[in-house]
Amino acid sequence: MSDSDFRSKADTDRGERFARDGCLITPAEDRAALDRLRNLLVEAACGQLGAAVPSDPQAWLDRVGELVSIERLNAFRVAVISALNAEPWVRRAYFDLARGALESLVGNELCMQRRINLSIQLPGDDSSLLPLHADSWSGDSPFEVVLWVPFTRCFASRSMFLLPPADAAEFSGRLHRFETSGTEAAFHSIAHKVRWIDIDYGQCLLFDQNLPHGNRVNQERGARWSANCRFKGAFTPYADKKLGEFFEPITLRPVSRIGLNYALPGGFDE
Repeated sequence: MSDSDFRSKADTDRGERFARDGCLITPAEDRAALDRLRNLLVEAACGQLGAAVPSDPQAWLDRVGELVSIERLNAFRVAVISALNAEPWVRRAYFDLARGALESLVGNELCMQRRINLSIQLPGDDSSLLPLHADSWSGDSPFEVVLWVPFTRCFASRSMFLLPPADAAEFSGRLHRFETSGTEAAFHSIAHKVRWIDIDYGQCLLFDQNLPHGNRVNQERGARWSANCRFKGAFTPYADKKLGEFFEPITLRPVSRIGLNYALPGGFDE
């Protein structure tokens, strides 16, 4: 650490791991908030299906493919997302899952995506795939980080993949070669280098959305449920997703609010 780096050792350690790996897996900082979010998902999903709320929500989420067909999955997912985002406490609870980690990596004056997204990936489903991509390739600011929260165990093809930073830098230099052959060919060229995220319920993933990532057909037993939401420093540059439209400030400090509202005295040229 240099003489001009005033971060704490904990912040420095987190930052070094994130820079090296492109991601950070950390225990949920508010387990009660996580359980409350999971229970809301289960209740909303059961409401859509006309099913009784189960005594074991974890097992029920794993087996949701027994109740929802692949053909109905997207409409079901959208309805559950709407129920999730309709609750005013949800975004605060989601932020509290990784408040300390976000402040270490991003800063303490943050903007948060206005809506939380939800992914449900059933075994054998090829209709819910996100091909190889990086969010900054399509209009996201390179200053954003994604908080990705699993509600079921995620591993191998039941999870997401991420290309580590060193390999991503090399891949970026030859990405143009796949302009005509497409993302599937691009994925196969790096398939042996990607990291499959192995993460359990009770943990959170923060990852650099500038790195190539995506998912593949779930070839494991059980469904994958995960939520994701983007965060960025309030005063870092924006791209296509603007403040007030896509992002909302959540932790502005008093001096920043005063400065934003300040106006120099006028009338001297009258």
